[in-house]
Amino acid sequence: MEENRLKKLLEEVAGGRVTAAEALDRLRTLPFEDMHYAKVDHHRALRRGIPEVIFCQGKTDDQIVGISSRMIDQGVDLLATRCDPVIFARIEKSIPGAVFHSEASLFAVIQNKTVRKGRVAVVSAGTSDLNVAEEAAWTAHYFGCEVDRFNDVGVAGIHRLFSCWEEIRKADVIIVVAGMEGALASVVGGIAESPVISVPTSIGYGASFGGVAALLAMLNSCAGGVTVVNIDNGFGAAYAASVICKKIYR
Repeated sequence: MEENRLKKLLEEVAGGRVTAAEALDRLRTLPFEDMHYAKVDHHRALRRGIPEVIFCQGKTDDQIVGISSRMIDQGVDLLATRCDPVIFARIEKSIPGAVFHSEASLFAVIQNKTVRKGRVAVVSAGTSDLNVAEEAAWTAHYFGCEVDRFNDVGVAGIHRLFSCWEEIRKADVIIVVAGMEGALASVVGGIAESPVISVPTSIGYGASFGGVAALLAMLNSCAGGVTVVNIDNGFGAAYAASVICKKIYR
């Protein structure tokens, strides 16, 4: 059905009944490819500037390979998150060109030259937060941003943050990744000029409730302009940061 709609639209453009600008606007809503177990949104890059991203968790090997292959066939860059090393070892031969980042639990296939626009600083409180921080850093990288990493600069030794603050403050967007009580987001938000996107992590002792304590602390930050994503959602923070950078430098 989507193929028929697309064919009709092209015929209308060829016949002069629809302008190129009108056709582009209509293309933002179609098509998708129905694979029965997934409906692959091939036009997401046109609508949002970023292609669809595969969330691997909960999908079978065949489903990951199938979706990846169809997206690669369209000539877009591919990013797949929450993929553990065991899964990647089983599927990597079926996805040529895939590069796996174990610390971030994601893989990517790059088919297009990237012109990097915007700078994102990923600031993590502790070494235990690195997996989430790396998911954010690599996601922002693959979405076309320059990325700087500042690891293990939490409030337990606040001088570590200040030692690299001049570099952090140059970023267009700052992503703060912290577990335990999540205080780093408020500290950075209180002195930063750039937008701050905070990511609570599930790191901490029992009363941290798997990241809920950090989440609530960040949501209740008295520093204005601190935005919060879900627990361990480095991908979501990087997506938002990338959208901001694209709007600044488009």
